[in-house]
Amino acid sequence: MRTTFRLAIATALSILPVLLAAAPPVPPVKPGLWQVKMTSLDANGKELPSPQAAAMARMTPEAKARLAEAMKARGVMMPDDSGATKVCLSKETFESGDWQQMAEQSGCTTNYLSQTGALWKWHTSCTSMKSESDGEIAFTNSENYRTKVTTAATIGGQPRTTTRVLQGTWLGADCGTIKPVTARGLGR
Repeated sequence: MRTTFRLAIATALSILPVLLAAAPPVPPVKPGLWQVKMTSLDANGKELPSPQAAAMARMTPEAKARLAEAMKARGVMMPDDSGATKVCLSKETFESGDWQQMAEQSGCTTNYLSQTGALWKWHTSCTSMKSESDGEIAFTNSENYRTKVTTAATIGGQPRTTTRVLQGTWLGADCGTIKPVTARGLGR
């Protein structure tokens, strides 16, 4: 579980500078409540069972409740049975310059290889986590995006490569009881 958690953190840090980029540019999507489903792919591009779902299934109800509260405090809801999470992204979230700074403070640097209105490609190096990621995000429209990130990392002295796909769907402008994600909230 620890290996999966570290790889998930490395993937998240490689994606954050792109999804929530400092101005300019601002992702061409609407602020509000988003549903994001993450899947992992094998070397042949086939979807793998979620290691996070398996880890969650082994948690006690008390541990799940503590995790749910910690995630909610950071603007993210626990994944549902399909593996989808809900996150509140405000206009300030998108325009904040803290996102790139947070990645830099984590020992990560991101270089954008290309950026058009509908497709961004990048490479992220995280020396503190011994990981390299290549990713792209396609903005279908202001309410949908698809991100694909391949990360090579050394975990427990062993090289490991994963590919993660995130499908984001805008659910509406009102986030309800979910507070907006902040760099400070994710960074702690």
